[in-house]
Amino acid sequence: MAEILLFHHSLGLTKGINDFADELRRAGHTVHVPDLFDGHLFTMIEDGMAYVNEIGFEEITERGIRVASEFPREIIYAGFSLGVVAAQKLAQTREGARGALLFYSCVLTSMFEFPWPTGLPVQIHGMDADPYFVDEGDIEAARELVATADHAELFLYPGNQHFFADSSLPSYDANATTLLLKRVLEFLQHLDN
Repeated sequence: MAEILLFHHSLGLTKGINDFADELRRAGHTVHVPDLFDGHLFTMIEDGMAYVNEIGFEEITERGIRVASEFPREIIYAGFSLGVVAAQKLAQTREGARGALLFYSCVLTSMFEFPWPTGLPVQIHGMDADPYFVDEGDIEAARELVATADHAELFLYPGNQHFFADSSLPSYDANATTLLLKRVLEFLQHLDN
């Protein structure tokens, strides 16, 4: 079974993020979900990002990097939206990563000092009309990663919601999340073989 370090999105460590982690745990995986916001929760992306800007975007990412040092290197990094930055950076730069799961976001691999590691599997999930994922360049970064990595998959779901797999939010899409979870569990099972 896999060990996963999962980073939350810009609304904080919501009940929906914990519910998602619990779904993975029910399948037998170990999931760590650190709170990078020290208990702060938000209802709107703009408010969450204002908090991120107050603390500092780099500081939030570095909090994720520091948390990772408490866990084995042989781990899967996962992130939702804002949390993708720390997850992707760790997957690219911390030796020993087993895989990466990037939800609602992806950044150019050139953003970090090392290229995507040879043979490191990754899945990227987003909605095909999500303005954050599509209009802000994430989908292009995802397509570039898929084109250059050995084992990379990009899954697009119909819809325009950003936080579609967070069951505690109005943007939740149960059908898309069911399919996303199925694909994630298959990914994790494949890593165990």
